[in-house]
Amino acid sequence: MAALLPLVMIPSDGSELPEGARLPLNAPDAERWFAIMAAHGYTIEEMAAATGLPRTAIPSRAAIRPLPRPADRLFVLPYPGGRHPRIGFLDGALDPQRETKISVFTPWNPAHYVVADVPEAIWWHRDSPETADREGRELLYLAHTHVPTYWERRGIHLEALEWQAQADGSWTLERRLPNGITFGTRVTPRVDHIAMEQWITNGTTESLTDLRVQNCVMLKGAPEFEAQSNDNKVFAAPYAACRDADRTRWIITAWEPCVRTWGNANCPCLHSDPQFPDCPPGETRRLKGWLSFFEGVDVRAEFHRIEATGWRDP
Repeated sequence: MAALLPLVMIPSDGSELPEGARLPLNAPDAERWFAIMAAHGYTIEEMAAATGLPRTAIPSRAAIRPLPRPADRLFVLPYPGGRHPRIGFLDGALDPQRETKISVFTPWNPAHYVVADVPEAIWWHRDSPETADREGRELLYLAHTHVPTYWERRGIHLEALEWQAQADGSWTLERRLPNGITFGTRVTPRVDHIAMEQWITNGTTESLTDLRVQNCVMLKGAPEFEAQSNDNKVFAAPYAACRDADRTRWIITAWEPCVRTWGNANCPCLHSDPQFPDCPPGETRRLKGWLSFFEGVDVRAEFHRIEATGWRDP
């Protein structure tokens, strides 16, 4: 990989980066991202799109050292970008940002994965003429471009971030917004599920209310589950599940406290959307999440089994 050193900071077109591309910081960072992209089955063209590097700087798949896969927990990696995580409704997610998206690989096929966008969006309540059409609801954060956010209305660009690997095998992301609000996510892989946590800290002088979160699980990367339909989904709040065509394999997600379970057939995706309790100045509020895979026919019995684990307990 040493041959990459002179090329690491050269965009693929010699001037400007492709939309959404992120140049590696240096040769070791490039090597790490190439390995992550190889685990996702990226082509050379997709690697160039994700990194902004010229195709001549992209190593062959044979030259990329595979990442080790843990035997004691599910395999989780940051989503590299450069490949849209949706099949459809693409105009509702322009320029998707990778820093909130994390891939969870299925136990049935090492090349298949789902992408958890955590969070895809955070809504808050703000009374203003700008928000009157939504009865005061406004996007505090959105992980792509679609409905204007509070920051976009003001011409403020949020810096790009990346997931941080922790010593215990978890991945964390934390963002401090320009107004002092901080939110974050921790994703911890276990042997049979993914434990998730989100938090928001109010660094403003006003209480934060109506803090609804959209947490999305996109299914494009797991072909068994990519049917653009909601007929293959079961919703029983806080649980949302999608089955394969044989009705014997399932992807399950849940968040607590949940206010809505649903799926977008065009994407396709699963949602278990929670809401933070109102957050006074200086305080922090937290949410808990779950993602797992199930092999069997009675998914509602599996919901009961998951419930009995006490994952929702304080």
